[in-house]
Amino acid sequence: MKLGIVGLPNVGKSTLFNAITKAGAECANYPFCTIEPNVGMVRVPDKRLDRLAEIYQPKRTVYTTIEFVDIAGLVKGASRGEGLGNKFLANIREVDAIVHVVRAFDDSSIVHVDGSVDPKRDIETINLELIFADLETLEKRMDKTRKMTKSGDKKYQQELELQERIKAHLEKGMPVRSMSLDEEEAAYMKQLFLLTSKPVLYCANVDEKALSDTESNPYVRAIREIAAAENSETVVICARLEEEIAQLDDDERKLFLEELGLEESGLDKLIRASYKLLGLISFLTVGEDEVRAWTIVKGTKAPQAAGKVHSDFERGFIRAEIVSYDELIRCGSYAAAREQGLVRSEGRDYVMKDGDVVLFRFNV
Repeated sequence: MKLGIVGLPNVGKSTLFNAITKAGAECANYPFCTIEPNVGMVRVPDKRLDRLAEIYQPKRTVYTTIEFVDIAGLVKGASRGEGLGNKFLANIREVDAIVHVVRAFDDSSIVHVDGSVDPKRDIETINLELIFADLETLEKRMDKTRKMTKSGDKKYQQELELQERIKAHLEKGMPVRSMSLDEEEAAYMKQLFLLTSKPVLYCANVDEKALSDTESNPYVRAIREIAAAENSETVVICARLEEEIAQLDDDERKLFLEELGLEESGLDKLIRASYKLLGLISFLTVGEDEVRAWTIVKGTKAPQAAGKVHSDFERGFIRAEIVSYDELIRCGSYAAAREQGLVRSEGRDYVMKDGDVVLFRFNV
């Protein structure tokens, strides 16, 4: 799964990317510093895995990961090829979801591409360019569908009616993800590959002073209002501070966060929120050799989850022996949970839950 970090030039995208991946992406105070997208894999923080590693003392602990892509800054007219518009739109088509970084701080030493800080305008700039690109894509699709309706097949007429609804929604300046669609319509929507149908997480980039009181920050409030109207979420971070924190070792990092009065970094919140945005959950496997978290899409059944561990597990699936993480921790070990009758035997139709600790039984 891949998330694209997008936003106007100079809003802190590359600074945030540096913090996320410690990749050292070039970061400078001028537009289009990022041209080719930087790509980095990042570990998803999971305190459950840390606790299980303490209990089992395995040879290795393996966390789940997600991929972040730092995409070039977009400007007005990108849908017509302005700036690096065509490259930006091509890059964003390849990601599964979007982390939209919005500047929420004043600093005269950092140039804003439009001359002033205005989150509402900045968000609209990006959204409108994606909407214009979607309208162009949709018009081409509608031309084909109109031709197909001449066959008399009612299916194409229904598709055309939905396309017209989507077009009307886009023409109001609203992204497709804010539309109310039934299950069948949502499934068809995926076939259109529209940019504004991608789920979005808004990332309000504040200065260090604003971290202690984000509620009173008018820029953050504006971002949250827009996100709520789209059924999206907002995470507040200070990208510059997160980049500094990312350079520390685990002990230093813990002390630094304690001094700031924070339980976890904004970056950890962002990564977990991004993981959730993609509709992902984790199940866990434990043992002396390895304690590991495995990524699956919410709604995955036990045999398909087993296939994530090894294809033979899915092919020869017999059952999944499962205990919840909380019950395992309360008992102290998988064996103790089994003795207390807390390990369940689940079959092929079992839908995996986040935090399931699993032992798969199979035969090939």
